[in-house]
Amino acid sequence: MTETHSRNASLASWASLFACNLMWALQFTCIKLVQDQVGPLATVWIPTTLSALMLWPIVRAERNAHRKAGLPPATSFMLSGMVRTYLLLVLLGVVPGQLLMTIGTRYSLASNAAMITLALPVTTVLFAVLFLKERMNAARWASFAMALAGVVLASAGTLRQVHFNQGQLFGNLLVFLAILGSSFYNSYGKKALAHHSPIEMLFWTYLFLTICLTPFTLAMEPETFAHIAHFTAQTWTGLALLTFFHTFLAMVLFLKALKHLDAIQTALSNYLIPLFGIPIAAIFLGERLTPAAIAGGALILVSTLLIALIDRSRTTA
Repeated sequence: MTETHSRNASLASWASLFACNLMWALQFTCIKLVQDQVGPLATVWIPTTLSALMLWPIVRAERNAHRKAGLPPATSFMLSGMVRTYLLLVLLGVVPGQLLMTIGTRYSLASNAAMITLALPVTTVLFAVLFLKERMNAARWASFAMALAGVVLASAGTLRQVHFNQGQLFGNLLVFLAILGSSFYNSYGKKALAHHSPIEMLFWTYLFLTICLTPFTLAMEPETFAHIAHFTAQTWTGLALLTFFHTFLAMVLFLKALKHLDAIQTALSNYLIPLFGIPIAAIFLGERLTPAAIAGGALILVSTLLIALIDRSRTTA
């Protein structure tokens, strides 16, 4: 029974990773959809605040269910430790990961931003080794090498098409810094998961982020809120997708998967983001998708399936 439960949990975790990477891939195109009417701070603040409100009843229901089942509470944080952990996650992880990604994508192309996320697995592995003492095994190295080959293949045609003007270079740099922030959150977040459930961790992260961003958003971007009544259907669509899929549902699925899988395993799945993100940008924004990008994306997908299947077999062996 235990082996069956472990196998099912592993399979569900990998399915969640595929789904959340698809939702994350929407981010780059959605930022472009809202950028004409919503400032970068508000683009982060609105989905985060709404997601925190949606998470609160789920957190309460989860706590009540644990209490009725007679389970011990998961929260054993000292107040000082909790504040320190979540401030680090917000200031070094979520703020750069969300805000710099939003600003950087505005300066660059959605397909460029999606391609730069290919650095996410590498940086997450480094942080996982540094903070969590995780290790790379032979199967993970093989998957990593295959994915890297796919990166080179997919990037070749894309990089030749990009005209790196000063604005795009600045935007690409901000996107890379955002990747470092996301890598920190993905790895260091394991410390919070030792005390809180995935839903609780996400709620407290968003609550801290909302508190930190609110005064800056209201002071620096009041025009966004003054013109809400004039938002176009395109802007509302972008905000709705960013809120429900990217900020809320994708993160819930990711943190549930992170509870059962290593940070390195989840990092390797992030190669799926450009695989999904570049076609989305091509469809909705008219950005070009080359045959090399398609072939490279297929190789990236195979590498992710490889590590999923091998690690699953190791877990259930």
